[in-house]
Amino acid sequence: MRRTRRSSSRLRITPFLGLLAALLLPLGITFAPRATAAPAADPVRVMPLGDSITGSPGCWRAVLWNRLLNSGHKDIDFVGTLPPQGCGQAHDGDNEGHGGELVTNVADQNLLPGRLAATRPDIVVMHFGTNDVWSSIAPDRILAAYTKLVTQMRASNPDMRILVAQLIPMNPASCAACAQRVVDFNARIPDWARATSTERSPITVVDQWTGFSTATDTYDGVHPNASGDDKIAARWFPALAAVLDAGVPENPGGPGGPAACTARFRAVSMWQGGYQGEVTVTNTSASALSGWTATVVPANGARIGQVWNGTVSTAADGTATVTNAAWNGALAPGASATFGFVATAPATAGAPAATVTCTGKSSAD
Repeated sequence: MRRTRRSSSRLRITPFLGLLAALLLPLGITFAPRATAAPAADPVRVMPLGDSITGSPGCWRAVLWNRLLNSGHKDIDFVGTLPPQGCGQAHDGDNEGHGGELVTNVADQNLLPGRLAATRPDIVVMHFGTNDVWSSIAPDRILAAYTKLVTQMRASNPDMRILVAQLIPMNPASCAACAQRVVDFNARIPDWARATSTERSPITVVDQWTGFSTATDTYDGVHPNASGDDKIAARWFPALAAVLDAGVPENPGGPGGPAACTARFRAVSMWQGGYQGEVTVTNTSASALSGWTATVVPANGARIGQVWNGTVSTAADGTATVTNAAWNGALAPGASATFGFVATAPATAGAPAATVTCTGKSSAD
C-alpha cells in the first residue's frame, strides 16, 4: 500500500525563492545549494499466503499490520492479488488468501508463479494446508506441495524470507478426525523446514497451534473469531518483526541469480517395488545457463536412490535436489539436459509420478 503525498506549501514557496534569488544576485548575494534528501527505499513487500483463514476476511492481517506500524515498522507493504475484505479497521488489506484453496492444488496447477510475478514479495507469511488436512490428503503430499511452492518463491526471489505456520487447531462438526490430522501434520513441519531452509532463503516455523482453542478462538471450529485473530497476529508478530529488523536484501537475484528453465518427468520403466525415472531440464530463458538445479518430489511414498548425470541430495521427506554434473550444466537458450534415477516405491504406490521444478544460473551475469 504505497502512497505518495505532495506538499502544496512547497509548491507556493519555490517561486518566491526563485524571485528573491534573482533580486539579490546583482548585490553579489547567492544562496548555497539546498541539500537533497536521498530517495526513500522501497517498502518491504510481505505476502500473506493461504486459504480462507488468511483471506476471508482474515482479520488477523489487520491486527498484525497495525501492531507492526505501532512498533515502528512503517516501511512495509502487504501485497497480494486479492483486495481488502473488510475487518473494520484501517490496514493494508492486499493478500493471497484464497478461500477453499488446497495447497496441493496450487502446487499441482502452478498457480503461485503468476501471483508472485504480479506482487514481487520479499517475505511470504504462509498459513496453508487446512483444506488439504480436512480432505485427508497425506502429510507427505502436502509437504511436497510446500517444497514446490518454496522452490517457486525462490525462483521469483532467491533471497525470499519465508514464515510457515504450524496450523491452528481444527475441529469442525463434520470432521471428527480433523483435530488429530492437524496434530500429525504439524509434527512434520519443523523437520521439513530444517531440510528445506537455506542460508540465503531461510524458513522460519511459527507455532500457531499451541494455546489456540477451537472452542473459544473460532466461530465454527475452523475459522478464527476476534480472539483467534488476536492470537494469530500475536504469534506472527515477533517472527515477522525479527525478519524486518534483520533487513531483506535489495535487488534480489542479481548476477548469477536464477534464470528461467523448465523440468519434465517421465517414467522409463517400472517393476514391483520401484521404477526408473528421467527428468529433462530445458533452458527457457533468452540467455545461456552456466548451471541448473532440479527439485524432484516423488509421489505416493517413493524415494529416489541412485542418480546419474547429476548430483543428488535427499531431504527427510523424500524431496530430492539434483544439481548438474560438470559436463551438462551449460545450456544455450532452448537447449536441454537429462538426468536419470532409480526410485524405490511401496507395492501399493501405483503408476510412477513426480512433481519436478528447476532453477537455472545465468552465465550472462
